[in-house]
Amino acid sequence: MEGRKTFMGKIDVATKQYMSHKNVIADAFNFYVYDGAQVIKPERLQKIDTVEFMMPYGNDAKAAVQKMRDNLMVWESVTDGDTVYVVLGTENQDKIHYAMAVKNMLYDSLQYAKQVEEAKSSYRNKNKGAAIKLSSEEFLSGFRKEDKLMPVVTLVIYFGDKSWDGAKSVHDMFCVDDEQILKYVPDYKINLIEPIKVSDSEYEKFKTDLGSVLQFIKHQSDDDGRWIKGKRRFQNVEKEAVELINMITGANIAGNEKDEVVDVCRAWENSLKNAKDEGQREGRIAGQIEAYIDCNMTIPEIAKKVSKPEEYVREVVKKLSAVSQ
Repeated sequence: MEGRKTFMGKIDVATKQYMSHKNVIADAFNFYVYDGAQVIKPERLQKIDTVEFMMPYGNDAKAAVQKMRDNLMVWESVTDGDTVYVVLGTENQDKIHYAMAVKNMLYDSLQYAKQVEEAKSSYRNKNKGAAIKLSSEEFLSGFRKEDKLMPVVTLVIYFGDKSWDGAKSVHDMFCVDDEQILKYVPDYKINLIEPIKVSDSEYEKFKTDLGSVLQFIKHQSDDDGRWIKGKRRFQNVEKEAVELINMITGANIAGNEKDEVVDVCRAWENSLKNAKDEGQREGRIAGQIEAYIDCNMTIPEIAKKVSKPEEYVREVVKKLSAVSQ
């Protein structure tokens, strides 16, 4: 169990690192929000602290809350000459998180509360030197009537090949379905990129190798490489993306150490061919073992004949017996 936790930790670190690149974050949000249109520019993104550390909202709170997001950036957007800011966050999951809606809701709420607290703090500092007059209501909240919050958009990137069978909103997690009650309970839906639900044609909307990583994950269990043939972008995949593919899927795609990119098409087709050849070889050995069994040979005798360990022969015999029953 300890080894599995360590391995999962490595995947978590690797996905955080990969998704920390501005061009990859921009690509993910452009795909999900703008259908692939290049609206969010990487150069307009600014990394910010991923730690949400603050007192729970309210003056009487005593216990601090600390949460760490996977990735968090501020997008500076210019619309009709006005500059607006949007906080973009990603949560990277290689396993399904059945309370994801609550987790994201907490993160986003902490970010909004943090913005309010920062506004309050700035007014306190200014008041020391002379200042902005606040009404009694504004002083109470620490937030002026004219103040605005930056919207927060959290996107879940699911690095798994199964269908996301967890709740996709807070309402999905409730134990009641009374519409009269639920209409007074605000819902919170998660934004989710789910590899298996993205069609192969839609993957062309990705402009970075994030699309290649997710599409490979989708097809990792396929028994042939038809889906990858003719895909030009798979002929030049950055090493970091290839390493992420190998770590998540268990593939063994190798490239030249000196090259910055890898021809995944060729490497994947070669691995499939090697697997097929290995399967054929194992099939021939199983046929030989079956013939030797019919000749009433012992396990040690058969192992010597096929040049395999006795344990291997026992496993084959067990499988052959199961098939014959």
